Amino acid sequence: MEVSENGDLANWMIPGKLVKGMGGAMDLVAGVGRVIVVMDHTNKHGESKVLKDCTLPLTGKGVVDRIITNLGVLDVTQNGLQIVECADGVTREDIIAATEATVV
Repeated sequence: MEVSENGDLANWMIPGKLVKGMGGAMDLVAGVGRVIVVMDHTNKHGESKVLKDCTLPLTGKGVVDRIITNLGVLDVTQNGLQIVECADGVTREDIIAATEATVV
């Protein structure tokens, strides 16, 4: 799963991973009032999954309102991502360092 700084969502199975079936979940983001994504902030290699632009095919364009990760809570704004809350023991700087997207 990837989320971009402008609220794009990519939720797809990557070949070779232990996930049954193709992802996508377009039906979960079409015509809803608010989309909240809950995910790990980084992949198993420590690379950000909160990106400037998604690299996987999009599930929805500009649909995400809030991102909740193991590091904290971020809201999608017109200027980038805004930190709402940090997880226990996590600083604002930790979140910024683990985030490829623009944090305002």
